Amino acid sequence: MLRGSPELELAVEWEAAAAAAAAAAAAAVAAAAEEQLGVDAGAAGEPERPAREEQQPKAALPSRARSRVAEEGDVRVARRLPPALPLPPPRRAARSPCQFAKARSRGQSQSYWRSSGSLRPVTVDSSKARTSLDALKISLRQLKWKEFPFGRRLPCDIYWHGVSFHDNDIFSGQVNKFPGMTEMVRKITLSRALRIMENLFPEEYNFYPRSWILPDEFQLFVAQVRMVKDGDPSWKPIFIVKPDSGCQGDGIYLIKDPSDVRLTGMLQSRPAVVQEYIRKPLLIDKLKFDIRLYVLLKSLDPLEIYIAKDGLSRFCTEPYQEPNPQNLHHVFMHLTNYSLNIHSGKFVHSDSANTGSKRTFSSILCRLSSKGVDIKKVWSDIISLVIKTVIALTPELKVFYQSDIPTGRPGPTCFQILGFDILLMKNLKPMLLEVNANPSMRIEHEYELSPGVFENIPSLVDEEVKVAVIRDTLRLMDPLKKKKETQSQHLEKHFPEKENLECELTGDPDCNPEAHLPSICLKQVFPKYAKQFNYLRLVDRMANLFIRFLGIKGTMKLGPTGFRTFIRNCKLSSSSLSMAAVDILYIDITRRWNSMTLDQRDSGMCLQAFVEAFFFLAQRKFKMVPLHEQVASLIDLCEYHLSLLDEKRLVCGRGRRTQSSPPQEINPTTRSAADSPAPGVIGTNKLSHSRHPLS
Repeated sequence: MLRGSPELELAVEWEAAAAAAAAAAAAAVAAAAEEQLGVDAGAAGEPERPAREEQQPKAALPSRARSRVAEEGDVRVARRLPPALPLPPPRRAARSPCQFAKARSRGQSQSYWRSSGSLRPVTVDSSKARTSLDALKISLRQLKWKEFPFGRRLPCDIYWHGVSFHDNDIFSGQVNKFPGMTEMVRKITLSRALRIMENLFPEEYNFYPRSWILPDEFQLFVAQVRMVKDGDPSWKPIFIVKPDSGCQGDGIYLIKDPSDVRLTGMLQSRPAVVQEYIRKPLLIDKLKFDIRLYVLLKSLDPLEIYIAKDGLSRFCTEPYQEPNPQNLHHVFMHLTNYSLNIHSGKFVHSDSANTGSKRTFSSILCRLSSKGVDIKKVWSDIISLVIKTVIALTPELKVFYQSDIPTGRPGPTCFQILGFDILLMKNLKPMLLEVNANPSMRIEHEYELSPGVFENIPSLVDEEVKVAVIRDTLRLMDPLKKKKETQSQHLEKHFPEKENLECELTGDPDCNPEAHLPSICLKQVFPKYAKQFNYLRLVDRMANLFIRFLGIKGTMKLGPTGFRTFIRNCKLSSSSLSMAAVDILYIDITRRWNSMTLDQRDSGMCLQAFVEAFFFLAQRKFKMVPLHEQVASLIDLCEYHLSLLDEKRLVCGRGRRTQSSPPQEINPTTRSAADSPAPGVIGTNKLSHSRHPLS
């Protein structure tokens, strides 16, 4: 390169600019250090330049002059280098071909990730959580979801309510309550639902104590007790009275005869259910106990049921003795309610799952297993009890659901955690005591420091069970779960050699919040065992017929016109059953059921009245066979006629569309859109259910 050539001058200027930049960086670091240490900048001995010199435009200097000034160390000039002289890029160490390929793959994956977009956290509105708030907060922290404790103007993914579906108006997302669930599991409604199933399948529904509804069935209760006593004078029954609206053991007491003064005095003021008392329960440490199992109803249609693998065992605090006139009023001996026994002086708080007045159900199973009990048989019986109970509840829940969230209108999807209270008899047969729509999810207990002064103490047993149930319920209901799985599948498809690609791209080692979580504690039991229990869903199919003929969206009762339309469309009228007889049947049954229900806002035939009328029609049409076969045959007949009617309507609809539009050539290999059922019309697939062999 020749001296004085343009290439040499450019190189000199480049080196001068680089030197000036290095000097500027060093001066900036020194100035920052001096400011941090509190040293006065003037103490460095740098003379102040006159204002005129600072105001002199540096752009007027030639390029060589700018280079000399930069070499002399003027920081301020170096910071104002013209854009024509950019800083040279930093040198990189040489990379191997393997490292180069890895970086290239990473760049491709980052561009893919930016195009697909990272997922936002799931949002949960916990403003209505109430007593379950503490367990919910722990669950959300473990899942690393976003909580809105005071609500949110924008919609949330999940709304966690403490009491009922109607805590506030929700038009999207998911809510942890079903409409009508609180009403359905009240003691009277539950008893009626299980009685309907017991009439159809008496051998399958023998896990619920014999019950009478008061005051409607008080005379029947007295007559049946007297009849049994006359046949067996040695029979000395004990009955337990449970108020319909009671909870936490409120108002429950034992009687030995229907003539008890308290019973007759409360009939009109407080409806109740009276049941046979289970005299021979299974005892642990000479104490009576019950089991609280948590059941997740994930979906109503299709039906999905999960059972928690662990639950709680609540113990009485006095050694058990069979009821007699002397101990009949000892509530700490006969009633297992936690809210009652906690006030006993013998209640034992324990952080151990194996001891105390509240233990885990798994600890009880371990103890029974050590004594040779077949634990698998116990669990199988409990699962069967839960599925059969939910099958009994779902028909009316469907009616509530279509009333609050009619088809075609905006509304949330629902799920709910239920608390099943189960008592094991001495022979290990499980008996259903009740179902709770709002099981307590508190994870602390009250400790009395002094008379009237209480302190909340954490309960490790409650936290172990309840937090797992709430957390894993949220995991199952995760609205972004499908999107996460789809995104993960795309990443694996494009970059099969990458492991934990999402974490590497985001730089977050904990980006997968479920990596450290245990396996889900909720076990699916339906539809997993659907083949064994689908034959029991006769009332569910009746509910589908009932909803079809309701007519007005949002109503829960069938009017006389809807009932006549049902009879006519299903071809049930005949010479022996005229439409006048149908009207009389409707009036008689509806009037009787309306007199038994407290809610008189809507007039018409409720679902349970419709079921009674359906039983009457089935017994008239199909004789000399058991009731469940009569009902199943009539359902098949109704569904068959309705399917023919739907097909006829579809054909007529296609014909009208063909007349209104010019004829088009149809490819026989493709299916026409008109062949699919119209929206809102129940097609053949919706109505036809395969008949399971009845046992």
